[in-house]
Amino acid sequence: MVFQTEFEFNLPRGYVDEEGTLHKKGVMRLATAADEILPMKDARVQSNPAYLTVILLSRVVIRLGTVQGVNTKIIENLFASDLAYLQEFYRRINENGSGKLNITCPKCEHKFELAGEYQGE
Repeated sequence: MVFQTEFEFNLPRGYVDEEGTLHKKGVMRLATAADEILPMKDARVQSNPAYLTVILLSRVVIRLGTVQGVNTKIIENLFASDLAYLQEFYRRINENGSGKLNITCPKCEHKFELAGEYQGE
């Protein structure tokens, strides 16, 4: 079995770059300890703890459409719904270790795994 470290996602609205191109599909990698610790030293986080999310996502989102090298400016310019989506996606892949959901049928209580892209609530 291969350990998956990168997960594809599809933003609800999408990032619009400076040329007006819409980017919705992306890839997020699993976070490392450094991804969560190093941003705490950043002055922007020390003056505004909410900025931690921006730095953290800029470290783990490795591709967004044709945009390579996602940075804090790109994350700052996401629509609020896309930022919320990425926060939930981050939580899901880093806490569960996969983009898969464990589902139990409410009628027969059969358990199964739903694979694929996370679509949100």
